[in-house]
Amino acid sequence: MCAASLVLGVLAGPAHAEEQGRAQDLRAAGWALKETGLTARFRGLAAVSRTTAWVAGSRGTVLRTLDGGRSWQDVSPPGAVAEQLELRDIEAFDARRAVALSIGEGEASRVLRTEDGGATWTETFRNPDPRAFYDCLTFFDTRHGLAVSDPVDGKFRILSTDDGGRHWRVLPGAGMPEALPGEAGFAASGQCLVSAGPRDVWLATGGGASARVLHSADRGRTWRAAEVAVPAGDPARGVFALAFRDRTRGLAVGGDYRTGQASPHAAAVSGDGGSTWRQATTPPPAYRSGAAWYPYSGGTALAVGPTGTDLTTDGGRSWRPLDAGSFDTVDCAADRGCWAAGEKGRVARLERR
Repeated sequence: MCAASLVLGVLAGPAHAEEQGRAQDLRAAGWALKETGLTARFRGLAAVSRTTAWVAGSRGTVLRTLDGGRSWQDVSPPGAVAEQLELRDIEAFDARRAVALSIGEGEASRVLRTEDGGATWTETFRNPDPRAFYDCLTFFDTRHGLAVSDPVDGKFRILSTDDGGRHWRVLPGAGMPEALPGEAGFAASGQCLVSAGPRDVWLATGGGASARVLHSADRGRTWRAAEVAVPAGDPARGVFALAFRDRTRGLAVGGDYRTGQASPHAAAVSGDGGSTWRQATTPPPAYRSGAAWYPYSGGTALAVGPTGTDLTTDGGRSWRPLDAGSFDTVDCAADRGCWAAGEKGRVARLERR
C-alpha cells in the first residue's frame, strides 16, 4: 500500500482555536511512502522540516532528501559502508550538518559527523572499551549532546560533547544509579535517549526485572530512576522509546519486540518530568518502538512499530490504531513535517489527502 488513509482526528477536550485548527488539518492526513530504492532498515531518522530529512540504517547507509522525499541522495559514509556498520541513530541540525551513531560492541560503536550534507564525514569517536555498547544519542542544541552505552561496571555510561559532536568525553559515573541485573538500552529507533530544553535528558531501559526511565536535569551528570509499568522481566521487554514535549510532559512506549509476543500495557505517560509514570488507559495493541509529539497541537502524538501506527490526542492516556504498515521510528519537525522510517527501505511523510 503506497499510503495509508489515516484519519488522525481532532484534539480531545477543550483547546484553543489555533490548536483546534491544527488538529483539523490532521483529519485527512496519512502516511505517504517515499520511494528510496534501497532495502536497508532505517532505524535512525532526523526530521529537519517538511522538505528535509535524514535516515540512517543498516550496512552503513545514510540518505538525505531536500524535496520532501521525491528524491533521495545517498550520502553514506564510505567507511561505514565498507565495514557494514549499523547506523541506529542520526541527529541533524539542518540540511548540511548531522551526527550519526553506529552501534555494537567495542569499536563498532562510533560517532560520525558531516558539515557538508554528507559529501564528507569525519569519525569523531570510536569506542575503545570492549565492554561498552552505545545505543542512542541526543542533542540539546547545536553544541551540547550526549550518547549512552549499556552498563559498564554496573552503570550506564554517558558520552558528552560541547562542540557539536567534534569531540567527546566520558562523563564521571558518580551521579548514575546502579543498573539492574540485565538492564540495558534498546537501539531500536534512536529514541532510548531524548532531551527537551537546554539541560533535561531521559534514558529508557529494559531487560531488567522492571522497565525504568532515568532523568537528568544537568546534561547527564546526575540521574534519578523511576519504574515504568510496561512489560519487563525479559531481555526483549522494556521501554524502547521516549518523547518529551517539554521538561514535564513525556510519553514512553515499548513492550516485547519478539514477533507474536503479547505486549499489554506497553505505553505510559508522565506529567512530572519522568518522576512518576502512569499506564495508558488504552495502550497500543502491540509493541511500539518509536514515538513523537505532533508540534503545537496539545496532546497529539504518534507511535510506530513493526505492526502499525497509533495516535493519541489526549497526551498519551489513550491510543487508537491508524495503520498496519511497518515502521521503526518517527520524528516531527518544528514546521509539523512528520516522517517515519523502517524496514526494507521504507520512509514516509505525513501528508494531507
